Amino acid sequence: MSIPASNPSSQHFRGVMLMLVSALCFTANALLIRALGAVQAVDVWLLASVRFVVGLALIMAIYRVGKDAFQPRNLYRNRRLISRGVIGSLGVYGYYLSVVHLGAGRATFINNTYVVLGALLAVVMLHERFRLLLAAGGLLALAGLALITNVFAAGAQVSPYDLLAIAVAFGSAYIVVTIRQLHAEGEHTSTIFAAQCVYGLLLSLVPALLSWAPHPPLAWGLMLIAALSAAIGQITMTRAFRDLPVGEGSLMQILVPLGIAVGGVVFFSEQFAAYEMVGAAMILVGTVLPAVRR
Repeated sequence: MSIPASNPSSQHFRGVMLMLVSALCFTANALLIRALGAVQAVDVWLLASVRFVVGLALIMAIYRVGKDAFQPRNLYRNRRLISRGVIGSLGVYGYYLSVVHLGAGRATFINNTYVVLGALLAVVMLHERFRLLLAAGGLLALAGLALITNVFAAGAQVSPYDLLAIAVAFGSAYIVVTIRQLHAEGEHTSTIFAAQCVYGLLLSLVPALLSWAPHPPLAWGLMLIAALSAAIGQITMTRAFRDLPVGEGSLMQILVPLGIAVGGVVFFSEQFAAYEMVGAAMILVGTVLPAVRR
């Protein structure tokens, strides 16, 4: 299965630019949520619900409904869209749960192994080429991520939540391959993104209402801006996968943990250790290697 391109060079450049915008938006989302935590603790179910509601609102604001555009009926007719929405929603919850029990660094590292898993899965399901340069870049970026997240810190022990994090990584790999398949089938970016929002909202809305608590205007403002950042990031990432192979597109998302680390230094007065700087350089080089292919 492949997605035809009238101008491969411009298509590739557009995909790279969209994926960079996506990484920037996801980084902003994470930093805004961290700032929100300093204002007031917010239940993860409420955060997820606000994110999905804002995502649906953004879709309705910028896309029309109709053929070759947003098609709401496909959300319950297309089995692949349903699986994208359900698995994606469960993955969000699984990731947050693994962060709570493993720590952000370890959970983030394990989750980002989906870059390699997705590339391998795309070889089998989409017949994409797994290039040597992509493999080298992926391994280098993951090694850099291990340094930044300090995943091999002394005292870390394997637990059942490691298995959960691995399952989330496999789910993420399946999702990015599914996005490519949906594009190849002619589904619009807005419909693919809406699947995550609709099924995610079905999962998170009831728990959010059951754990409802009042929040000050500043907290709501940060939640809404963070949700908008995530929505733009998700839309641009989904559209970018129409132009980029799974392995290359996924690899660029490892820039998000790097951006969060840099944001911690700039906005939260954190310090970068020497080994973390080495890790940052490895991520940058590993991400650039597969992208500079022409």
